[in-house]
Amino acid sequence: MNFVDELRWRGMIHDMTPGTEEQLGKEMTSAYVGIDPTADSLHIGHLVSIMMLKHFQLAGHKPIALVGGATGMVGDPSGKSQERSLLDEETIRHNQEKLKKQLLKFLDFDSGKNSAKLVNNYDWMSKFSFLDFVRDVGKHITVNYMMAKDSVKTRLETGLSFTEFSYQLVQGYDFLFLFENHNCRLQMGGSDQWGNIVTGTELIRRKAGGEAYALTCPLIIKADGGKFGKTEEGNVWLDPEKTSPYKFYQFWLNASDEDAKKWIRIFTLNTKEEIEALEKQHEEAPHMRPIQKALAEELTVRVHSREDYDAAVEASQILFGKGTTETLKKLSEDMLLSIFEGVPQSEVPADIIKSGTGILKFLAESTNIFASKGEARRMIKDNAVSVNKEKVGEDFVVSESDLLNNKYILVQKGKKNYFLVRIV
Repeated sequence: MNFVDELRWRGMIHDMTPGTEEQLGKEMTSAYVGIDPTADSLHIGHLVSIMMLKHFQLAGHKPIALVGGATGMVGDPSGKSQERSLLDEETIRHNQEKLKKQLLKFLDFDSGKNSAKLVNNYDWMSKFSFLDFVRDVGKHITVNYMMAKDSVKTRLETGLSFTEFSYQLVQGYDFLFLFENHNCRLQMGGSDQWGNIVTGTELIRRKAGGEAYALTCPLIIKADGGKFGKTEEGNVWLDPEKTSPYKFYQFWLNASDEDAKKWIRIFTLNTKEEIEALEKQHEEAPHMRPIQKALAEELTVRVHSREDYDAAVEASQILFGKGTTETLKKLSEDMLLSIFEGVPQSEVPADIIKSGTGILKFLAESTNIFASKGEARRMIKDNAVSVNKEKVGEDFVVSESDLLNNKYILVQKGKKNYFLVRIV
């Protein structure tokens, strides 16, 4: 496939230097994307540039993922209002290994000539003395050139350390090093990285007399103006310990129609024809959310697994009244807590369950889910009380056999009011 054409119809090109398309049509080319190693997991904000590398590899070219071990020790000022805390080498190495495992789900590191490669700029930057750096790199880029960058100009009033000011030189040298040692001719990234990337192309031109290229994608902003990938709890991570597969699935499923139409082009490998067919389905039955469902399925399966996706779909149905006791019992504790995060919770001692407790006493005295036994009795008579998704009568006794994951009981009052009881 033609890489630039592919990105173009997907809405993934913001800017590129002249000659980029010609270079890619001429020969197999290496391109890199820088990844910040300040955490031991990627989050979905990284996925835009990772998908650029994925399409690049599918087009027959060689993708390079650069973990910024050295630049992570400096901190990129682009888009930041204040300086970031710096990391030590041990932490960065740990993060690098974790990131590679996640990248394996997107890139092929064993496909012959165009196998993906993972590099860490600490490996070459750590060998530079300060004097060598200012002599061999600093002399080729003027202060006027560096001051003209938006990432610098926007920080001049609030303050910018020399460390951050020099960041674009460090990133520029990365491009030069990869150009000279890995035949890398293209750097890609978000549109906020344009200034740093073209510093690299300029350094390659001035120091090596070579030609290199830049290509950026638009920064993704949600339709409501909110930051993409951010929820009330923070970033949406690829690590299941940081963001559960259920919450990951829900993020994509709950996308607005406007966002989903953009995101399915950017974050999936669906063809143009497949996406247009989904859009037609959506026009005919928007309440069925076919685009969101396709988006959530592909990403949850790719990042986690088919089993995690199936469990997330089943779990989602629980909240809409379609789940059963068996469905609940199959859920892991993490999944159960993810689904019912935010619902009222209470704790009761284990001996109440061991000896068995009548449902009226359990609801009104042990847990205070109901204000009185009378209120509980009336709702039970109206067939409006469920334990673990099963309707109960006045003679029901809550016992150990009702426990989910050996420690929880789910009570439902009416259609939408859930209560999670924990046995302690």
